[in-house]
This record gives sequence, C-alpha cells and structure tokens, in this order.
Amino acid sequence: MSSMNLAAKPPGGAVDTFPRWVLFCAGGIIAFSLIAVGLVRITGNGPDQRAAAPTVQRSLLFQDQKDGGVLVADGRTGETLTVLHGEQGFVRGALRALTRERHSRGLGSNLPFDLVARVDGRVTLMDPSTGHRVDLESFGPTNTAEFARFLAMRPE
Repeated sequence: MSSMNLAAKPPGGAVDTFPRWVLFCAGGIIAFSLIAVGLVRITGNGPDQRAAAPTVQRSLLFQDQKDGGVLVADGRTGETLTVLHGEQGFVRGALRALTRERHSRGLGSNLPFDLVARVDGRVTLMDPSTGHRVDLESFGPTNTAEFARFLAMRPE
C-alpha cells in the first residue's frame, strides 16, 4: 500500500499565498469608513441631519371625504385649496405614514401638516404634532411635484 503525502508542495516548490498588503489596505479602508461615519453621526454634520433654509412653507389640512376624495385646505385659514379625486396613491401613502403615528399617539386628524420647500430644492412634509417628516424628494420629481403644487395653490 502506498501512503499519500498530504503536505506535498505544488510542482516547482511554490506556495500559494495571498499578499498581506492587500489585507492591510482593505482593513484600513474599512476602519476609515467606520471612523468617518461615526464622526458624522456624533457631530451632526451629515447631509441628512441639517435641513437647508426654507423658502416657502405652508400649513395644510387633509381630510377624507365621503365620496372617497381628499379635501386639501389651508391649515391657517381653513379655506379649501382643492379636492383630490381618484387614487392619488403617493399623496395617500405619504399621509398614511404620518397619520399612523398620530393615531398611535392618540392625536386627532384635525391638526395641520407643514409642507416646506427649501433652498436646495428639497420638499419636506412634516407633522409638527409628532415631529416626524417625509423627505419627498427621495421618491422622485414626479411624486415631489404632487405635493409641491399645494405650495402655490390659491383657495377655490
């Protein structure tokens, strides 16, 4: 019976090794990334943590109607701006996310939301009663425009 040599070297005596410098570089990049993210979070200087100055702000009330529409009214005067009919999927979805939080806190639906356009082009829907917000630009320009049009509307 012949014995098998498990520790045999490849032909030519070369040993296959991975260069250590590659591992050190990868470790350095990972360490730098973790430190950078940590510093941004600790100092509060991240792009998602500081809102640009508002250019236009409007208080809005949204009320469901018996016919399935959504009445949009000025939050200060109560004057009707428009009534949304049809599916209005994005508007309803964004509002649903904010009203769910209100409902869990026992707050009514008669409190206005704040719609804010900022100097950097961002549009934010905020709920001052809960402190939650939806950054609308995250959903693309078409969906942002669905809300941005309320900023310039005049009462019907």
